[in-house]
Formats: sequence, structure tokens, C-alpha cells
Amino acid sequence: MEVPGAGYVVLTLLVALFGALVWKYARRLVTVTRVLRAGVRADGECVRVETEPYNRSDARRHFFAFRTADGTRVEFEDLAGWSTTEGARVTVTYDPRDPARTATVAGRGSWSPVLQSLALVAGCGLAALGFAVLLYFEIFGSGR
Repeated sequence: MEVPGAGYVVLTLLVALFGALVWKYARRLVTVTRVLRAGVRADGECVRVETEPYNRSDARRHFFAFRTADGTRVEFEDLAGWSTTEGARVTVTYDPRDPARTATVAGRGSWSPVLQSLALVAGCGLAALGFAVLLYFEIFGSGR
């Protein structure tokens, strides 16, 4: 059974999903860029690595911790390479006005945080654009 307009709804939802991801990662890109230029650096470490459900080898979440200049312990999640393990020492850069929301891992041995965010913005942006084009052709046809 075919539901009229279901294709429009699915494509619209995909455009909205990837559009929201572009917005989220673009904001992160701006924050990371600003913090790397004018932020404070601190020593930190990877405090835990969580594997996503179903043991997908490509789905790991990395959590890091550091202490601010006033001694406050801050824990945050950030992108990291597969080789980053629990206990690994890292350099953290953050904005002292809001360390928990601006902290990023900025060190050797991994992609720059800016490149990681940029890759996510570009990938999600291309997906959103692709689904938007498909939606356009679904609605208006190929013009023939």
C-alpha cells in the first residue's frame, strides 16, 4: 500500500535532520575556532571511552577531564581518534567564562578540532543538500 505524499515527508524530515546537524556542528566549529585562538590551555586526560550499543567498532564516545585555573574539575565529551584510550594525556583549550561548554581537545596525534568540525559540517551539509535536491525533483519533476 502506498501512502500519498510519504516520499515528501521522509525527504523533508531528512533535510531537517541534516540541516539541524549542520547548525549544531557549525556552532561548534565557531566555538572551537574562537577558543583555539584566544582560549586557555590546560593539561587533561581521557577519563573514559564508551562503546555504543551493539559493539559497533566505529562508534566510540570519548570523555575528557581537566582542572581550570581555579582548580574546578571539568568533564566533557569531545571528538577523538580511535587510538585515544582511557588515561591518555591531552591538551585541553577552553574559554574560562564557560569551560564546560567550550572545552576541546587540542593536541598532537589527532585531527585538529577545527578540521573535525569542518568535516562534519561539510558532510552533513552535503547530505542536506542532496536530500533537498531529491525533494525538489520529487515535487516539481525533472522538467520534461
